[in-house]
Amino acid sequence: MHAVVVRTGAVIGLAVALASAGVGLGSVTGVGGVGTAQAATIDTIAKQAILIDLTSNTVLFEKNADERMAPSSMSKIMTAYLVFEAIKGGRLTMESTLPVTERAWRMQGSKMFVELHNNIKVDDLLKGVIVQSGNDACIVLAEGLAGSESAFAEQATKRAKELGLRGTNLTNSTGWPDPNHYMTARDLALLAEHLIKDFPEYYRYYSIREFKYHGITQGNRNPLLYRGMNVDGMKTGHTEAGGYGLTASGERDGRRLLLVVNGLPSMQARADESARLIEWGFREFATYSLFRSGETIEQVPVWMGDQDTVPVSVPRDLNVTMARADRAGMKVSLVSNAPVSAPIKKGDVVGKVVITAPGFPGKEVPVVASQDVEKLGFLGRAFAAARYFVFGAKG
Repeated sequence: MHAVVVRTGAVIGLAVALASAGVGLGSVTGVGGVGTAQAATIDTIAKQAILIDLTSNTVLFEKNADERMAPSSMSKIMTAYLVFEAIKGGRLTMESTLPVTERAWRMQGSKMFVELHNNIKVDDLLKGVIVQSGNDACIVLAEGLAGSESAFAEQATKRAKELGLRGTNLTNSTGWPDPNHYMTARDLALLAEHLIKDFPEYYRYYSIREFKYHGITQGNRNPLLYRGMNVDGMKTGHTEAGGYGLTASGERDGRRLLLVVNGLPSMQARADESARLIEWGFREFATYSLFRSGETIEQVPVWMGDQDTVPVSVPRDLNVTMARADRAGMKVSLVSNAPVSAPIKKGDVVGKVVITAPGFPGKEVPVVASQDVEKLGFLGRAFAAARYFVFGAKG
């Protein structure tokens, strides 16, 4: 391995980014995959919790995040997801109407108060699910999409697996108590992330504060919408088995945080604990932009190519989230097997960027060639070999 120390002057726009982050430069090691940031110790009275910075896909805090739990009405996020998918796929429109069966009309718990045998617009039903947490609205949508709620639950579980929700099994559309209806906090976070990113045009429904239907006005049950803390979604839940829960998301200064908590003892505890954890995430951590997608990081030496070096870049914007207190010790290095043998195709992985800092577990991101480099012909290779023999390796 050849460690190429990243020089701030050699990278377009990097000097300012690294200087603002207090970055030091050097040769380091780390771990790849989904990042985990560390900061001052925090705990929660929630039985299950996870807090993620979606901007950099970094877990800031978790507690029993892979433990099976009763998701209660938070599982209605999946119901809405499948409806949004049907709309995007052309199976429904917001103006489509669906019939109210007696089963939907008789459903207990939180209600939109649908009228028996009426036909209700999908737009109203979605507001009934998201704002009012209406169990009756969920069943109307489930029956309209799949013929029956049980068939809908099978489709929802199958789609959950496809989305990577490994600890999820759904038996209904509402979150109604059932020992075989379960999710994990991590799964709920992943589902919420999919909804935010897959349907940005519909995510606005989650910030609606009240909805009036059938002469009855009901407010959104998400307590953080009313606290002036930039939270714009998503869904509460409560059952005897699951306790009080909340899936919440908010954006501040270009960062989006996503929180899932469950197993809290009261509505007040749900509101206060959720606010405390989200404020902690915004206060104690920051996200630093290091490289833009396609931006030249460095010129890596090439062996037997029609050019001596190849520019390298990251395939996606590289952002890193860490505790604000750790940024002064951040180190960024480019590590590659230089010289890289030609031929090289644009997009070939030729090394990695490694980021580390005190208290930060490290992050590795592959770097790729930004252009093709052809292999020298026979005479060119012979000349290059002779040059190497006489003068030694370049770079």
